[in-house]
Amino acid sequence: MKNPTHTTDLQVTGMHCASCSARLEKALNQLPEVAATVSIATEKAHINYNPDQITLAGLIQAIRNTGFDAHPIRDFAAEKQARAAALHAQQWQFIWSALLTAPMVIEMLLMFAGFHFMLPAWLQFVLATPVQFWIGRRFYTGAWGSLRGGSANMDVLVALGTSAAYLLSCAVWLLGLDQPIYFEASATLITLVLLGKLLEARAKVKTSSALEALIKLQPKIAHVERDGVMQELAVEQMRVDDVFLVRPGESVPVDGMVLEGISSLDEGMLTGESLPQSKQIGDKVYAATLNGQGLLRCRALAVGSHTQIAAIIRLVEQAQGSKAAIQKLADRISAVFVPVVVSIALLTFAVWWAMGSDFSTALINAVAVLVISCPCALGLATPTALVVSTGRAAQAGILVKDAAALERAHKLTVLLVDKTGTLTEGKPVVTDTIPASGTTQHELLQTAVSLAQGSTHPLSRALLDHAKNLQIMPTQAENISESAGRGLRAEIDGRLCLLGSPAFARQSAMTIDEQRILQLQQQGKTVLVIARETTLLGYIAVADQLRTGSRDAVAKLNEMGIRVVMLSGDNQATAQAIATQAGITEFRAEVLPQEKSAHVESFKGKGLQVGMVGDGINDAPALAAADVSFAMRSGSDIAIEAADITLMRNDLMSVVDAISLSRATLNKIRQNLFFAFAYNVLGIPLAALGMLNPVIAGAAMAMSSVSVVSNALLLKRWKRQENELLVSRQTSI
Repeated sequence: MKNPTHTTDLQVTGMHCASCSARLEKALNQLPEVAATVSIATEKAHINYNPDQITLAGLIQAIRNTGFDAHPIRDFAAEKQARAAALHAQQWQFIWSALLTAPMVIEMLLMFAGFHFMLPAWLQFVLATPVQFWIGRRFYTGAWGSLRGGSANMDVLVALGTSAAYLLSCAVWLLGLDQPIYFEASATLITLVLLGKLLEARAKVKTSSALEALIKLQPKIAHVERDGVMQELAVEQMRVDDVFLVRPGESVPVDGMVLEGISSLDEGMLTGESLPQSKQIGDKVYAATLNGQGLLRCRALAVGSHTQIAAIIRLVEQAQGSKAAIQKLADRISAVFVPVVVSIALLTFAVWWAMGSDFSTALINAVAVLVISCPCALGLATPTALVVSTGRAAQAGILVKDAAALERAHKLTVLLVDKTGTLTEGKPVVTDTIPASGTTQHELLQTAVSLAQGSTHPLSRALLDHAKNLQIMPTQAENISESAGRGLRAEIDGRLCLLGSPAFARQSAMTIDEQRILQLQQQGKTVLVIARETTLLGYIAVADQLRTGSRDAVAKLNEMGIRVVMLSGDNQATAQAIATQAGITEFRAEVLPQEKSAHVESFKGKGLQVGMVGDGINDAPALAAADVSFAMRSGSDIAIEAADITLMRNDLMSVVDAISLSRATLNKIRQNLFFAFAYNVLGIPLAALGMLNPVIAGAAMAMSSVSVVSNALLLKRWKRQENELLVSRQTSI
């Protein structure tokens, strides 16, 4: 396919089962330069298309030609209102169907109880006909659209089964044949199917409750200061650089930076973190977070669709609309399911009739096969579990870009972890300044920061912050050259100066105190060497604190059977010290940025499933190469873009949570698929053998979808591992 230049999401109506979504997806993908995925769980189509080949209106018309309807995604309130209206209509359809069917069901129950009472055939005809053709018309229109599109769905099964029972009853009544009539069977089947779809629709609403909660968090009104006047504006009208106030108890309207005030914000809805985060001048605040006790005056940095909460909502919607690999199995089966079932039903009819049974018995057994063989449960098994789990992940501060990544996470056997900013805080501080003989501390630091001022490396920032605190200003450096992961060279006052690792200094033929350097490295410190031409000016040691919870996270990963390997650009001694602090037994030291992806490929080459956790620009190639990649929220945009999963809490324990949720999700999917397969494997033979009445088959079919969705909803009970650790600590205290 050529490069599509436009992407759109369409809300689809009229889908009833997995074969519906598969048929629509197939029809859309047959259009020129169109790539589409259709989710039965969210009832949305995600479409990439070339507007030079087809327009948005053309896509909608193509969907209508397939027997469904579609419209562009409306705002949440409008979509919710439309779903509520559709659910209300379904409720009334079921009520009318139940009222018309009730007399025939009562008659049937009385007969089972030993009371021989039968409604006149004409009355049964009057009651069953509106159920069959007025209330049940949705099955005929759906079946016609499906067959016209070259496939068959659940509607075909229901329409065939109920029509056979209804028409047989009409023939027996009108021709006066000595056969039983089955008006109550056809009407009851339609009523039960409607009940099942109604319960399923209600349950599916709950699957997206996490996304709904995120959307509701966004405030509608902001207190904005314009031209010296404070005014209330709709959040949609806010612009970047607007100054706004956030009062105690209010939600932040947009992403911004604190200009005045001190307070604490509840960021749990974004990060899953239960403790409020303190905010003061210069700190960032995020839309939808709740202000605590203080008044904050802020400047808007991102508004509308560019805020963090908007990005989270987009990612959750994207993940919920994507497909996991395991779903392909269900899709393939659903594509051939209905034709196979129809064949089994015809064979059932033929065998029973050939064995001497009367026409009505053979037909009713065939009808039972058609009715019980609903592919809905099979189609809902995977997407409903993924919708619930991705929403639950977002609540826990885990943003999943693609459902397939969440599925793959449970298979991980090796996790490569970048040291700086992942295991550690990523905010190294200067701990030791050791001038050489004849050099002052001021000269040593000034030379170092003069070299570091043009670098974005965390160690350079640590040097600049330390010098700023001591009021040491850098001087002009020229002809700066940087060797990634090793060091810097530049000219200061016409003399070539050097700042870098001991290995970098050795390459420049510098004589250094190896013993002194080793002592510092064994304390977990990174040593920088500073020199001017061939003269050693001294050493600066920098240390980065291990993140709170890193050691617990590593221990938990080991318990889960995952091999943790640390990647570090530090020398062997420093890497060893950090690895020991974190409880990691395996690490790779002196790894250059460009070598990280090679380490990923090396582990993959051994047949292992490899995860990668990082936060920096230099981690992006390794993140892209890994089977599943995790990026810290505090990391670079490039790292976050390359990663499959973003961790909003900047905590390695979030990786544990993501893998734990992946395993829980796959367990639910397997359970759902087992239920769906077992239901049909057991139900179809029983129906073919005449051991299932069509009414009982209809009830079982209706409840199969409800049971699958309800089982998926149990994922809402999943809890973060960190919560359990905190509880255990509090108990021990």
